[in-house]
Amino acid sequence: MIDFNNASFLKLKPVPEQNFLPMIQPLFVPGEEVIQAFQSIRDGVVFTTKRIFAINIQGITGKKKDFSSLPYSKIQAFSVETAGVLDLDSELELWFSGLGKVKFEFTARSNVSEICRLISERVL
Repeated sequence: MIDFNNASFLKLKPVPEQNFLPMIQPLFVPGEEVIQAFQSIRDGVVFTTKRIFAINIQGITGKKKDFSSLPYSKIQAFSVETAGVLDLDSELELWFSGLGKVKFEFTARSNVSEICRLISERVL
């Protein structure tokens, strides 16, 4: 489970959806599809048509995994900080009703504008 007092996923880079699809597809509801997937060293974040999955891979072998389902319907607000000249990373902060804040930090190769559009389409 995400610790909403210190929920931060750092250095997420775009990856093929197949990196995480076999893990999360059994959790899908009818009609749910992956839109984009991102990965840090081991952990991942997957944006679907219904929600955001935060995947925390634990232990030495990585067999133990924690899946947090963050529905778009619970997002109250979000903030985006785009990459600059010296700071090449982008940040997305999401505030969830009754839960708290989650922060995602993306590498320069990530299209944060597309992610914001995706969230806006589902929240507004």
